[in-house]
Amino acid sequence: MFGIELPVFAIVLIALFVFSTIKILNEYERGVIFLLGRFWKVKGPGIIIVIPGIQRMVRVDLRTIVMDVPTQDVISRDNVSVKVSAVIYFRVMDPEKSIIQVENRVEATSQLAQTTLRSVLGQHELDDMLSERDKLNADIQVILDQATETWGIKVTNVEIKHVDLDESMVRAIAAQAEAERARRAKVIHAEGEFQASQKLADAASVLATHPQALQLRYLQTLTEISSEKNTQTIVFPMPLDLIRPIFDKITKISD
Repeated sequence: MFGIELPVFAIVLIALFVFSTIKILNEYERGVIFLLGRFWKVKGPGIIIVIPGIQRMVRVDLRTIVMDVPTQDVISRDNVSVKVSAVIYFRVMDPEKSIIQVENRVEATSQLAQTTLRSVLGQHELDDMLSERDKLNADIQVILDQATETWGIKVTNVEIKHVDLDESMVRAIAAQAEAERARRAKVIHAEGEFQASQKLADAASVLATHPQALQLRYLQTLTEISSEKNTQTIVFPMPLDLIRPIFDKITKISD
């Protein structure tokens, strides 16, 4: 009886041992192999052999990880309190460093992203956060990429998602924007009046030096009045030669 069961039991043990030594890694995975506790090599993808009890394998995913950075309370350079949230994209470039140099690469990257977000945004004013997001994203990405390089991680992109303000600050910004629009409207109106006065002064100079131009302007004005089909207005045109002596006397009296 034992002579029959022993070979079967041994075959089962051998089969289980062989089965446990075979590992399959996907195309996006790598296996960091440790031999008696020491780093040996990185294997994969495909079928690899890991000897139980002597070797140990740690799987590493090489796909890009999308991680939300929790909302952070940030005080801007102009002392405005805002809540900022962001998202970062990173992936493992060196499986060996990502296992040996850091205990939990995802948690470590998340904590580093939170502190970097507060540090970088705290050096800028609120207007920069709202209008220069591309520059801030690039600055944060550079800092994170340099810090995580020793962990074998590459930060590919950083995007600031939301910059939330208090209700009182929203009203203050709206009032500021309205005042700015009113200021621009007044400046534009003043510039228009200034340009119009310059044109009128130029026109007056031309009319003063060329009496014929004044006569032509007078006739043009009469033509415009007659074309408006106004039956209640009666215009009596008078030659300028009869009116000019009166204007000249008035001018001499005033002098």
